[in-house]
Amino acid sequence: MRRRLVTLCLLMLAHWSAPAYAQPRNQLGPLCTTETTPADKMVDACTKIIALKVFKGEQLATVHFWRAVGWNKKGDYAKVIADATDAIRLQPSQAAYNLRGSAYYDRGEYEIAIADFDDALKLGPPSGTIFHNRGNAWRGRRDYAKAIADYDMAIKADPKSAFSFQNRGISKEALGDLDGALADINQAIRLDPSLPQPLINRTAIWRAKGDLDRAIADGSEAIRLAKEKPPVNIMTPPNSVLISGYTHRALAYEAKGDYARAGEDYKATLAITASDAGSKANQATAKVRLSLLTEPAAPIPRDAPSPATQPTSAPAPQQTGAPTPSPAPAGRGTRMALVIGNGAYTHVKALPNPPNDARAVARSLRDIGFSVSEGVDLDRAAMQTMTRDFLRAAARAQVALVYYAGHGVQVDGRNYLIPVDVALKPGASLTEAMIDMDTIMAGLDDQVRTNILIFDACRNNPMAQQVASAGNNRGIEGASGLAAPTSLGTGATLGAGTLIAFATAPGQVALDGEGANSPFSAALSRHIGTPGLEVQQMLTRVRAEVVSTTKNKQVPWSNSSLLGEVYLAEK
Repeated sequence: MRRRLVTLCLLMLAHWSAPAYAQPRNQLGPLCTTETTPADKMVDACTKIIALKVFKGEQLATVHFWRAVGWNKKGDYAKVIADATDAIRLQPSQAAYNLRGSAYYDRGEYEIAIADFDDALKLGPPSGTIFHNRGNAWRGRRDYAKAIADYDMAIKADPKSAFSFQNRGISKEALGDLDGALADINQAIRLDPSLPQPLINRTAIWRAKGDLDRAIADGSEAIRLAKEKPPVNIMTPPNSVLISGYTHRALAYEAKGDYARAGEDYKATLAITASDAGSKANQATAKVRLSLLTEPAAPIPRDAPSPATQPTSAPAPQQTGAPTPSPAPAGRGTRMALVIGNGAYTHVKALPNPPNDARAVARSLRDIGFSVSEGVDLDRAAMQTMTRDFLRAAARAQVALVYYAGHGVQVDGRNYLIPVDVALKPGASLTEAMIDMDTIMAGLDDQVRTNILIFDACRNNPMAQQVASAGNNRGIEGASGLAAPTSLGTGATLGAGTLIAFATAPGQVALDGEGANSPFSAALSRHIGTPGLEVQQMLTRVRAEVVSTTKNKQVPWSNSSLLGEVYLAEK
């Protein structure tokens, strides 16, 4: 689940007890200032009061605050922020800072959210609710130690806070402490058995432990509770709990091999309206996983040359619109890799080295125990088929590694890998003819897996006029370069972590090299199998070698959300 955090119920309803909000509620009208008022009526009532231009200062701040509450119920976080900002300008309060910080959190803007929660705590008195909220934001930033410290403070203030136990458990799980996580989640369930959210999180823990029947049972109970008693907390994004429940149960069904039920749950996820970042990330994952289960791969034209591939032994998907059996999922602990090298381009300058690079990297990965699916000079149909088969087979792998060498481009801020048969001409169908990198990431997003993605690809815009004279490098003339990812693992399941490595920095050219391999892939294939070398240390050695080899013309770049040390070769 591309990565992004499951936005669960963040906290229990804050007690708006500050003096600034204690007096004028009756004067201002019960529809505006009553938390149980339906969202549309609340927004309308507050808007009419503001239009009267009767109230000022503290009272007007109260109206803006409650209209922000109404917008929050509707999931319109931009308007929450606007009204909360007006309330803070007129009369700063813990409640307004807390509400605005929560809206920033739901938009995935964790740094700003933390700043707002800091300001709320400065206004005092200490609040378990705000410590809890700030813990969520630290968790969004993947700073789990700080998140746990804030949840500790929240639990100290309110030992019966089920959500604080739950979210502390999520943080422990992210750090690999499954037993500690299970203890906290179980305590949350004991404190409030009617809450679906802790059950959803326990679903993920059972799946990480390989107990799929328990995972499915917890997911089913969570969905029942969410339907029976939808969360009324104004801080809970609309539909987020139900979306999360369906997504987690679908992953458990898929891991078990029940693809029909998994498909039904993914469809249910996509049928619900999402407003917050976590829910949208869940839906991105559901969309990709559903396509892997239901859509037939693009047929390979009869007159197309056969790609030089060495696929895994998994059977090809059946050509049918119904849910199709995936290749048998890899067992727990399995390490799988997809390796593709494209050089024999038809419509742009061919690259001589990517096939050699792919073979060298694939050989190095096999030597250290990876199960490798390898493809060379793939057209769109073959590349799509191999990618989809890999994503299916990796459903239960512990480590999934993707390596690609060849042309790659950025279009409208998204990165694409280019099959050998694509004609790079302007047009609405351009991106449909390429492989979307974000789709691969969404298909891999899952909290029981570590993902390593390595791209020795070009950095420039295919829409430039110079496309036909791309030259002997992995760039297609233009100035934009590949887009650096702004976030990793933002999917709602809070994965074990993702590392993305590029052969060169954003906006720069990745050289194809004068020898049989590119400078980056030559260094990578040499260092990737070094025993006992942590993956980020390995990439540091690769970077140093490439910089030296290219005389500072090329500097490899990486971005990581890994939660701990990852070793590709045994110590």
